[in-house]
Amino acid sequence: MTEQRATSDGRSAMWAIIGVLVGAFLPIFLCVCLIATTVVGLGASLGSAGPSPEIVAGAGPIRARHLSGPLTGPAVAVISVNGPIVSGEVSDFDLVGIPAVAASAEIARLVKAAAENSDVKAILLKVDSPGGSVIGSDEIYQALKKASKPVVVQMGAIATSGGYYVSMAADHIVAHPDTLTGSIGVISEFTNIEGLYEKLGLKSTIIKSGEFKDFGNPTSPFTEEDRALWQAVIDEVYEHFVTLVANGRKMTVEEVKKLADGRIYTGRQALKLKLVDQLGYFEDAVDKAAALGGISGEPRVIEYRRETPFAQLFGLSVARAILVALGLPVDARPAVLEYR
Repeated sequence: MTEQRATSDGRSAMWAIIGVLVGAFLPIFLCVCLIATTVVGLGASLGSAGPSPEIVAGAGPIRARHLSGPLTGPAVAVISVNGPIVSGEVSDFDLVGIPAVAASAEIARLVKAAAENSDVKAILLKVDSPGGSVIGSDEIYQALKKASKPVVVQMGAIATSGGYYVSMAADHIVAHPDTLTGSIGVISEFTNIEGLYEKLGLKSTIIKSGEFKDFGNPTSPFTEEDRALWQAVIDEVYEHFVTLVANGRKMTVEEVKKLADGRIYTGRQALKLKLVDQLGYFEDAVDKAAALGGISGEPRVIEYRRETPFAQLFGLSVARAILVALGLPVDARPAVLEYR
C-alpha cells in the first residue's frame, strides 16, 4: 500500500511539473507562432518584390499597391469587382481580408479614393463577377460615373448580368475571347414549402393588414395577383437595365432587347454584337486606359484594394487559409432582387 501511494504521489508530482512547464512556455510558443504567422502573412499579401503599399489618406483601410511601371508619376488605378455583387460593405473585422464578394460600398470607396488622387489619370476596372444585387450594381455604376475620369473595363472569366451592368460605366471594354458576358436581365426566386408543412402536420396562421402583406411568404400560396405584382417590378428594373445598356453601348433600346433575353455570350460573340469594344488581356486594358488618360510612355499601374485590420496583421493568404482550415464559410450572402 505504501509503495503504491509513493508511486501515485510521484506521478502527481510529475504531472504538476509538466503543467508548470506548459504554463510557463505556452505563452512564449504562442508569441513565436504569432510573429511567424505575421511575417509569412505579410509576405503573402504584399508580395516579395516592389515597394510597400501606401496608405490612402482619409480612406480607411485602403491600400494603393504598386504593380508595374515607374514608382512615381501619372498612374492607372486598378480596382477589382470580384465575386457576387452585394449592396453595402463588409465589416472592418471581416477575417477574409479581401472579401469573397464585391461589396458596393467598398468598391465605391475605392473608386472615390482613386478619383481624388491627382496622379491617377484613368481607372481600370477588372470585372470577374456573375452579377448580384440590383442596388449594389447600380451603386458601383454611379460611383464610376461620378469619378470624372476615363474608365476601362477588363472582363475576366465572367462578367454577366450585374457584372455587365457595372461595365456600362466604361469608356472602353476589353474582353477575353472566352469571357462569358451578357445575361442581360433580372431574376428573383421564391420558395414555397406548403407541401412540406402538410407532410409534417404543420400549419401557418397569418394575420395581415392588407392583401399583399404576406407577399412571398413561403407558407402561403403564390397567387396570380402576387405574380402580376412582382412581374411589374421585374419589368421595371429590366427596362432600366436595357436603357442603361443602350446608352452605354450607343445602341437603341430595340437593338438591346433583341440581345437581352438572359442569354450569355462569349467575348468573340459580344464583340460582333457590339457589347464590348475589344478582345484582349490585362496589358491591353492598361494600354488603353493610359491612352485615354493622356499618359505617354510606360504608365505607373497601382492597385486600389481594401484590407481589414485582421488582414493587415496576418496577411490575406494566411487569413483565408485559417478560415478554410476551420471549415468556416467565406462565400457570399444571397440577394433578393438580382441581376444574374
